[in-house]
Amino acid sequence: FASYYGDHMVLQRKPSGAVVWGHGELGAMVTVTLSEASGLIIMEKTAQVKGPSGTWMTVLDPMDRGGPYALMAEQGLENVTLRDIYFGDVWLCSGQSNMAMTVLQVANASQELAAAAHYPYVRIFAAAPARSSVELEDLEQIDLPWSIPTAENLGHGNFTYFSAVCWLLGRSLYEALGSPIGLVEVAWGGTPIEAWSSRRVLQACGLPEDTGRSFWHGACFNLKPALCFTPPFNLALSSSTSPHQHLSGPKVPSVLWNAMIHPLLNMTLRGVAWYQGEDNVYLNTDQYNCTFPALIADWRWAFHTGSAGQTEPLLPFGFVQLSTYRRQSADDSFARLRWHQTADLGVVPNARMPSTFMAVAMDLGDEHSPYGSIHPRDKQNVAHRLLLGARAVAYGDKDLVFQGPYPTRAILEVTRGLLNVTYSQELIYRQRDAQAFEVCCSSQASPCQWLPAPVVAVGSRTVTLALSGCRTLVLGLRYAWAEWPCEYQACPLYNPQGLPAPSFL
Repeated sequence: FASYYGDHMVLQRKPSGAVVWGHGELGAMVTVTLSEASGLIIMEKTAQVKGPSGTWMTVLDPMDRGGPYALMAEQGLENVTLRDIYFGDVWLCSGQSNMAMTVLQVANASQELAAAAHYPYVRIFAAAPARSSVELEDLEQIDLPWSIPTAENLGHGNFTYFSAVCWLLGRSLYEALGSPIGLVEVAWGGTPIEAWSSRRVLQACGLPEDTGRSFWHGACFNLKPALCFTPPFNLALSSSTSPHQHLSGPKVPSVLWNAMIHPLLNMTLRGVAWYQGEDNVYLNTDQYNCTFPALIADWRWAFHTGSAGQTEPLLPFGFVQLSTYRRQSADDSFARLRWHQTADLGVVPNARMPSTFMAVAMDLGDEHSPYGSIHPRDKQNVAHRLLLGARAVAYGDKDLVFQGPYPTRAILEVTRGLLNVTYSQELIYRQRDAQAFEVCCSSQASPCQWLPAPVVAVGSRTVTLALSGCRTLVLGLRYAWAEWPCEYQACPLYNPQGLPAPSFL
């Protein structure tokens, strides 16, 4: 078997067929047998070992959820048997340090770790951080082989394993579906999207594919040097003696795609959860509206192709929109990156990003986090918002509200100096904030003069803004356009389900 197969794993249930693959002697025939715990054989498949990589692959018949099963691969007189195998849904979790934060690091960590014993059918696996200049067929190293969750392997250390966002999402999916869940963590702190992207993505977005140090390892990428040594971004450039090595991931294009994603492409997946973007706040920020949709489309194509068509072409893809960093920063790169995470359309799914879902996190800031304010400890609300999106988008729960309210139209009352904004959902006005809404007051679109537009009234689905400071044309409207736009769970606008209205431009 491939090195990441093992006892306790979860394979994808029907309607897809789980793909099983491994290494063998070139030209040899491998027999794969699935059997019940009693020894009763459920199915038998054969596959030939092919070159040049010396690998074999077979697709199991679609299986109902459940287990335990044993899976045996035989070649001649040799055989390997894996036990305690379940069929359920397999989710891949990837990204940088906010995805890598372990259950040990979150709010109420001791309670969360103690609860691990109640979820023996949520199985976890973590790849070790690795980079490569060429696409690899197998993972170089594994941090956590397929395991039943325990307090130890859910909280092994800081930014090691196991991912809190991944675990909390998987646990919630298990509670909602009653089906075994397999979680595969592939994350590395301090990494830009370019490192997770294949060369196809870089080419599609017109980015350099040069893997040399000149462009990608310049002095803080030759961008905003004054900000380079403001924690935690300086950790990506820290020396080998740094206590934060987990945050100093590689920046070189494609090296994580090559070493950590490409080896997994044969897996049959049910969905992907992604938490990344902080590194792109200062690197190719305004290309993210290309690189992110392109990465999603490319991963979908690659997993669909690699799994012999078993992973669906529109693999559900959920992501966490960036949270917060510095409270009074005048820099708008966080806000721009949040916008670009939606392909500049504000909400997902959309035409450029179908079958996607987003957890808004700008109201979950944590100024006193011991891991730096860029690493908020409230991962429970993040996971809950991802769960809502997963249930609606991946599992087709049509009646579930999984997005916050979003504006559908704005009408200008020139004589009264007001702007009436209509939203898609009922509004709950939690926090009066004179700075939340801003209007572009200019006779020309660029450069724009943004001025506050105070809220003067809130209706069931409308917000009325005062334009007293705007004496020229109103050319634009934006909301929550800041690095730290609102206090903890206290943005101005939510829906009755407690989901915040996302920022927009």
